Amino acid sequence: MKNTKKILAGIMALAMTAGLAACGGGDDQGTSGGNGGGGGGEAENTTTQETVTTTAATVPINEEGLKDDEESVLENAMTQLQDVELENKEIKWLAHYDINPSGNGASKSVALEMFERKYGGSVKFYQTTWENRYNDLSTYVLGGEGIDFFPGDDVYNYPKGIISGMFQPVDDYIDMNSAIWQNTKTAMETFNFGGKHFQFVTTVETEEIVLYNKATIEANGFDDPWEMYKAGEWNWDSFKSMLQDFVDEENDQWGLDGYWAENSLLCSGGVPTVSTKDGQLVCNLNDPGMEKEMNFQYDLYTSGLIFPREQFSWSEQPQMMGEGRQLFYIVGPYSVRSDPATWTTKIEPENLGIAPVPSPAGSDPYQTAKIIGFALCKGAANPQGVALFSECNIVGAYDEGAIAISDRKALDDYQWSQEILDNLKEINKLAEQYPVYDLASGCSTDIASYTTQGGDNVGTRAAMHGTDWATTRESIADTIIMLVGEVNDELQAKVAEL
Repeated sequence: MKNTKKILAGIMALAMTAGLAACGGGDDQGTSGGNGGGGGGEAENTTTQETVTTTAATVPINEEGLKDDEESVLENAMTQLQDVELENKEIKWLAHYDINPSGNGASKSVALEMFERKYGGSVKFYQTTWENRYNDLSTYVLGGEGIDFFPGDDVYNYPKGIISGMFQPVDDYIDMNSAIWQNTKTAMETFNFGGKHFQFVTTVETEEIVLYNKATIEANGFDDPWEMYKAGEWNWDSFKSMLQDFVDEENDQWGLDGYWAENSLLCSGGVPTVSTKDGQLVCNLNDPGMEKEMNFQYDLYTSGLIFPREQFSWSEQPQMMGEGRQLFYIVGPYSVRSDPATWTTKIEPENLGIAPVPSPAGSDPYQTAKIIGFALCKGAANPQGVALFSECNIVGAYDEGAIAISDRKALDDYQWSQEILDNLKEINKLAEQYPVYDLASGCSTDIASYTTQGGDNVGTRAAMHGTDWATTRESIADTIIMLVGEVNDELQAKVAEL
């Protein structure tokens, strides 16, 4: 890639003049990584202590185990699991969050409960931080620690982690034609590189949702976005129309907030920056679908409908939602996976509205997919254990009885209403049926920096902040297409060695 550095330097100069230096920081998408947060493992500290820590929850929530009537439900769900003896009972988990209950109120997941009961398994937690996670992974893998698995829903994983020798294929440890893998078999193809699969995909969820205040909707005489979605009327056009009717800067009424709204609206059109086809990486910067996505975002900006973070110290202001001063906030579901007292939107629980990110009128309801699962680390000491734990997660996600247990835990732990639970489940079904996953962030630091991760005025984020797509595309397309091609060559060569 040395032959591209001068071109990249020119692009960076252009980006700087467009306002890159003025752009504010990132948004760590909760404990599961999401689209924001770290910089791909370039922190100075490369070692961590092997300790167990608490999660980010700040309020006491339910710690109880299974209820009496749930014991038989769990036993029935476990009949779907393989009847095998797991010789090595321990699997080693490296992440910035623990799978085990942390002692501050989080109840044990159904999947972990099944893994312990069925196989006598346990998860040994190796703590890292978001900033140091890749440095620590490299240290452990190269040091032969035998770390088994790593969060699979981190957008920086693939294909970069394969090329650097951190991950290995999972195909030898599962039977994708078995009944248990049918629910996630299609999503597994997202991480099919060179004919080999590099993630145990356990379920698919939405990456972002649209939050709104029902009181604000009612006060302004708007139709409820969720009801519009159910009626087939929730799309880019209706979304924009509501923003136009609401935004009034002189009266302190603002439009769309959310640090990663750009990525969600990009993917809602169905075409990501980088995808795969037949196991090969494909760059879509010249695709007509991307042009449509970018032009819509530019239209929102030029119509004055994007919340002007530059007027508020370059920060999101979700508390404006609860104050009735902001109409829509695009954010990950993690934002409501806590006690309502901790919600940054300050919306009263009975007024919390949730809707899917809208898509173009007449199109499928594409959603930014958060593909949940586990990356199998190179040199894993217990790959079979990770495979079986993954199957426990699949049963926990798709068995009706197990779902009922998880639902009860969500209602208790997060103090959700049944409506919130039902709406999120339906949106997740959309993400499962119409998933769009962008691989640009995981290709390389260069590609990420000039497409999805460069800041408000760079790459695929620039249209929502005032740069028309034709200008952006002309400045980066040829170089990014060449870079993606080079990454693809490296990837295919690496996969061929495995």
